[in-house]
Amino acid sequence: MSSDPQEGRAKEKIRVDKWLWQARFVKSRSLAAALASGGHVRVNGAKIAKASHAVGPGDVLTFPQANRIRVVRVLAPGTRRGPAPEAQGLYDDLEPAAPGTPRDNVAPIERIEGNARPTKRDRRKLDLDRRRALE
Repeated sequence: MSSDPQEGRAKEKIRVDKWLWQARFVKSRSLAAALASGGHVRVNGAKIAKASHAVGPGDVLTFPQANRIRVVRVLAPGTRRGPAPEAQGLYDDLEPAAPGTPRDNVAPIERIEGNARPTKRDRRKLDLDRRRALE
């Protein structure tokens, strides 16, 4: 038996799809598996093709999320999909969001006056404004 607690922890591994789900980067485990098996995830710079690829503390994951590429270092394998603060403790974000992200510079979409539901015309205008905000 080893007396060093770090030695036992270094061997802890978890499937990459399960870890992405537990760290709350994707909504479901099947989406995480599709992301990994689709070749969109890199572990330590190497593309992986299987959702069953094992990751552990110290591994660096690179994957797309929404409109940006996420680069995170695995700090711990998860034991469950818990609340967000618990999930944030599983990783270290290597590229924190810059203060000038496009989402911060977008003015809120104007509300339609009145208390009724938006008409088709109003809805189309809202959708067009949202699309322009993403560009």
